[in-house]
Amino acid sequence: MIRTELDAAGIRDARLREAYQRCRELNARHGRTFFLATRLLAPAQRPAIHALYGFARWADDIVDEPLIDDPAGTPAQRLGAVTKDLHECLSGTPVEDPIFAALADTAARYEIDHVLFDEFLDSMRMDLTVTDYPDRAALDRYVRGSADVIGLQVLPVLGTVGDRADAAPYAAALGKAFQLTNFLRDIAEDLDRGRVYLPADELAAHDVDRTRLQWCRSRRRTDAKVRSALAAQHAIARDWYRYAQSGIAQLHPVSRPCVTTAAVLYSEILDRIEESEFAVFTARATVGNARRTRVASSALARALWARRGSRARALTKTAG
Repeated sequence: MIRTELDAAGIRDARLREAYQRCRELNARHGRTFFLATRLLAPAQRPAIHALYGFARWADDIVDEPLIDDPAGTPAQRLGAVTKDLHECLSGTPVEDPIFAALADTAARYEIDHVLFDEFLDSMRMDLTVTDYPDRAALDRYVRGSADVIGLQVLPVLGTVGDRADAAPYAAALGKAFQLTNFLRDIAEDLDRGRVYLPADELAAHDVDRTRLQWCRSRRRTDAKVRSALAAQHAIARDWYRYAQSGIAQLHPVSRPCVTTAAVLYSEILDRIEESEFAVFTARATVGNARRTRVASSALARALWARRGSRARALTKTAG
């Protein structure tokens, strides 16, 4: 399958094909819902999406899954090296890690603004020092780099029916919706890493603070005050999904089934959280394999129909 995708995208160089293959493996291993949705894209689009996801996943793991006695240095040192290599590869200088080769090729093919990658790494650096967010504005600064820009990076690959600038706010909003979902689903895991990704002032309105969250984590239960606070955050995430989904029609028809599927499945994580009465300290909310398969299968027919009615290869870009 990967050969078909690379051939469709016009990627012939052997080293570059290996680089894209590594990114695809990262996507398949870590982004189960996202990877399933990308299967609905035209083959020519998939390698670029894998490259963007692979880079983001790799950099995020440096922060969230640091190695003990890592010979490459501390997470801060590694992110510094990543930033240096990023700038070099985007300027045309080859670097050692193949992930950068795929990323640079994708950025050139689709003319992705390099600032979006710097903004992403800025948020990754925040994770090394920031553990709490006093208000929504502070959290939004983090989410801008950790999520909004991901939507903006993939937008040129997805394509639009009109001006890309008109679709950009919706692409950023979907990235934000995914991230806010993660914050609710992973609150226990994040606490274990010493972080709270919920605005402190909004929690305080329900008489909730880090100490109360830690109490719930240690006892694997959600008390009434925390449940109320999480329900308020849940409603905010819902609003972002509604806004983002209203902009899917601005995407190229070939890309709509993929994005719709990702939005439906990820938003259903919110359903599971709500159905559990916000028992996020007991178990991680997931959407089962059978449900994911049903949603993707129903979207497949729409994806194939869109490809027949459109020259999907027109979305493919050739690097200068």
